[in-house]
Amino acid sequence: MQGNYRAVWLNNDFFDECLEVVDQRMLPFEYHTQYLTTTEEVARAIKNMTVSGAGVIKSIALFGVYITALEVEGNFEKLQKKVLLIKEAIPSVLNFSCKIDIMVDHLRGSSDVIGEAKRYSIEFSDNEVQESQKIAQHGCKIIEDILKNSGKTKINILTHSSVGWLSMLDDGSALAPIYEAKRRGIDVHVWVDETRPLNEGASLSAWELAQDGIEYTIISDGTSGYLMQKGEIDMVIVGADSVNANGVINTTGTYLKALAANDNGIPFYVTTPTSTFDFATKDISIELRSEDEAHYMKGVDENKTIRKVRIIPENSHVVYYAFDITPQRLITGFITNKGVCEADFDKIREKFNS
Repeated sequence: MQGNYRAVWLNNDFFDECLEVVDQRMLPFEYHTQYLTTTEEVARAIKNMTVSGAGVIKSIALFGVYITALEVEGNFEKLQKKVLLIKEAIPSVLNFSCKIDIMVDHLRGSSDVIGEAKRYSIEFSDNEVQESQKIAQHGCKIIEDILKNSGKTKINILTHSSVGWLSMLDDGSALAPIYEAKRRGIDVHVWVDETRPLNEGASLSAWELAQDGIEYTIISDGTSGYLMQKGEIDMVIVGADSVNANGVINTTGTYLKALAANDNGIPFYVTTPTSTFDFATKDISIELRSEDEAHYMKGVDENKTIRKVRIIPENSHVVYYAFDITPQRLITGFITNKGVCEADFDKIREKFNS
């Protein structure tokens, strides 16, 4: 790996090294990358959702500190002030701007701020990849067990939002067990939630699954409940942007999937590294996104030109919260890098010393 991942990588084609990222806003219609050469560009990429997904944002934020170090030529005092731009760009609900503080503290007093910043960010991201691989292995065991107990030859799994390697290095979160199942020869079909209004499921997860040759079907967000009633969904796997005392904070719509799964007796699993557990936090602020993100939709016209079109009446008022909260009572279990555990926060604290 060493700074080279599927969604982000270091590029040394410039006078100074830069960060190159997949521009998720252009998918699935066009594959483009962006060069991030300044602190401002890193912050902007996080804020305007050029990159999305908690895991990838976390890595890009720390690589952003390295970009800042290059930009200020290793001057620690200047770096310390400038990285505030990156911290401010991170949605508060993700609650990991403290990781930037930890990295900056680590750089304090270093004789080689640039070199140490690069080493630190690579080591962190390599570890993220390893955590994703462990989630894949633990989650695949659950897929195998559910398939065996069902007596079926194919398993149907519902996902929500972007949950692959575009969201977490390098196998993803909720898609990680599915990728592992494919590698083991398990016949798996994925129901992909559209995930309005930004369509992260239809645009990103579906695009990823297509790249890996995994069978999938895109559904509108309201369809999953009916599919559960018909017995066409065997399990639900979602990711988590954060897990705190309130429950699982994830892309809006997750809570409704959990309610429907609970009502139909369908296992509902959350994939997340244990580093997202933060049970000390009770007060959170859910990000209210721009109304324009619901006013407009991106697509391709008959001439294969990408266009943005308004889909609701002009001057309509929109409320769009980026995340919702799923309480632990609706969760079958957590699939983590350290194993699988039931959704009992007291037992999780005991098992993982969280």
